[in-house]
Amino acid sequence: MTAATHSTLFPQVPDSADAVLDGLDPEQREVATALHGPVCVLAGAGTGKTRAITHRIAYGVRAGILQPSSVLAVTFTNRAAGEMRGRLRQLGAGGVQARTFHSAALRQLQYFWPKAIGGSMPRLVDRKIQLVADAAAACRIRLDRGELRDVTAEIEWSKVTQTVPADYAPAAAKAGREAPRDPAEIAQLYAAYEDVKRERSVIDFEDVLLLTVAVLQDRHDIAEQVRAQYQHFVVDEYQDVSPLQQRLLELWLGERDDLCVVGDASQTIYSFTGATPDHLLDFRTRHPGATVVKLVRDYRSTPQVVHLANGLLAQARGRAADHRLELVSQRPPGPEPVYTEYTDEPAEAEGAARRIRELMDAGVPAAEIAVLFRTNAQSETYEQALADAGVPYQLRGAERFFDRPEVRKAGVALRGAARFGGNDSLLDDAVDLPSQVRAVLSGEGWTPQPPAGSGAVRERWESLAALVNLAQDFAAAKPGATLADLVAELDERANAQHAPTVQGVTLASLHSAKGLEWDVVFLVGVAEGMMPITYAKTDEQIEEERRLLYVGVTRARERLHLSWALSRSPGGRPSRRPSRFLDGLRPGSTATTGRTSAGGAGGIERGIPGTRGSAPRRVRRTPARCRVCGRTLTDAGEMKLMRCDDCPSDMNEGLYARLREWRADQARSSGQPAFCVFTDRTLMAIAETAPDDEHELARIPGVGMRKLTRYGADVLAICAGQYPEADADQD
Repeated sequence: MTAATHSTLFPQVPDSADAVLDGLDPEQREVATALHGPVCVLAGAGTGKTRAITHRIAYGVRAGILQPSSVLAVTFTNRAAGEMRGRLRQLGAGGVQARTFHSAALRQLQYFWPKAIGGSMPRLVDRKIQLVADAAAACRIRLDRGELRDVTAEIEWSKVTQTVPADYAPAAAKAGREAPRDPAEIAQLYAAYEDVKRERSVIDFEDVLLLTVAVLQDRHDIAEQVRAQYQHFVVDEYQDVSPLQQRLLELWLGERDDLCVVGDASQTIYSFTGATPDHLLDFRTRHPGATVVKLVRDYRSTPQVVHLANGLLAQARGRAADHRLELVSQRPPGPEPVYTEYTDEPAEAEGAARRIRELMDAGVPAAEIAVLFRTNAQSETYEQALADAGVPYQLRGAERFFDRPEVRKAGVALRGAARFGGNDSLLDDAVDLPSQVRAVLSGEGWTPQPPAGSGAVRERWESLAALVNLAQDFAAAKPGATLADLVAELDERANAQHAPTVQGVTLASLHSAKGLEWDVVFLVGVAEGMMPITYAKTDEQIEEERRLLYVGVTRARERLHLSWALSRSPGGRPSRRPSRFLDGLRPGSTATTGRTSAGGAGGIERGIPGTRGSAPRRVRRTPARCRVCGRTLTDAGEMKLMRCDDCPSDMNEGLYARLREWRADQARSSGQPAFCVFTDRTLMAIAETAPDDEHELARIPGVGMRKLTRYGADVLAICAGQYPEADADQD
């Protein structure tokens, strides 16, 4: 359940711009009123980030500072975009565009295709797996269903990271990806897949972004037309941006910086798709004049839940952990998290179902309870256990609410009753709006009592019951509302994909639970081998698994149950142990790792003095330009060198050779690839700059704080003409 649907009442539209700001805390208000120049919002889980940015947009629109049609709010799922549109409508800013990256790009591509390319746009395919299968057949490579899925994922990753087939193998190795087959074979399949698409005149979802980027890069007239339309950008979940999406955003912006980004590096859980938090963490570097606002007041979870969430991140390592936010609960105390060990997985599922039944009997609504697991394969055991316990449930990630057949049929019936209700005998005894809706939907299969058992019949009933509940809330919020008013409300919600609450315990994977919240959360299967998952090998992969558990913990408002099983099946060898992530956090365990950094406190950081003027208008950020010819730089590699690739270099060749020799020694002693120490581009930039001190070295792109601390002294010594001794004890 989303925060937006936690209450299905219909709030009144604020009567003024200032009223939009009512109820915001100081940091949220800062976000809402910082309408010019680059703004970065670092928002912890449950801190009201969607509230802050929707109020920001609404305040700008209601104050006459922003034109609704000039604002583009971008997020990552249709559900999140729908929620944002719903909130903006409730705040009186209904004309603002809130879309996913793909939706916004597809709209532009469809509009400009005749002008930019000519003819009709190729058909967009929903699923690419059959095309991959056909490509494999053309290459005479046999793939089973699992391999088809994995190869398809590799192709998607390649495209969002802007990797062409010929570069797949080195790019995958550099990214530390474990290819499901020989990398050369995947590159061959990737190339064949592109050939199949061309032969059939179809494109996939990644092509939508790639083609939009190509059009905006090649056709400056079209790029300027898009920039004239949209002058103000808001990007939610910015930690999940891929390199391709970042490139599209840069093209939308041009040389402007009227951008607000929102994210939390500690909730980066989609790196396997190409997402990276680097764009969020480097935002201040790219925009020195940015205002940075940190939201750490957690309005969602009790202090007990927040304490566990903070404890998980306190043991984390890596760049995202260095920028973690220390949450501060704003809620009254609640129960401590419950940790339970079971003999086997069926017993764990039965135990969870039994506790859920007890909670429901005590008055907790089923829709306020969720069971979250690491993999979708775990779902079946819990579906069976809940059905046996007589607990209604819904699977997260199924068909969208307003696309369900029973909901569409119900909409047709309600629309007909609104137009011709005076002649409908079903409505003769209906005295108010809720009773009218119940009467109409009774003809579609709704009954006052739910059907027995689970399955499709129960799911259809739950959908209709959600419409009945929505009608009751609508009538309570708007006395005197008619059936026609409700139909209009349903149409608006359908357009925004702003679904009502469906009654039933939610079963969901941890990935699909992102952005949702419930009163009670059961985190199941929290054992080694499942959390972290067996195939998570590298430090980066392990840390992403930790962040995934953190996301799961922070879905809970009041009660949190964590459980694990010692064996997979009854009678099996009890060889499993609780997840290492719980070491030092669950009773009776001791911590195996730890950190001493205090984390990020809340507050506001202004831009570097002098980078923003005191006038109400923003100051334009100077674009990066080649220091040789003066051309504007857009390529990341060129920006690192601050010159075009084909402009003459003033690099000290001897220094560059010494740096490469030193890097090779470091790579051998640490057992990692040379590019993990510094990339060739970074070494070239160092050799061209020849920094004298840490300040100059730190300003070179690619030299972050971690590498500065680890390698800075050596690099500066080499630049000064010395060659440091290799550190045999270096880890």
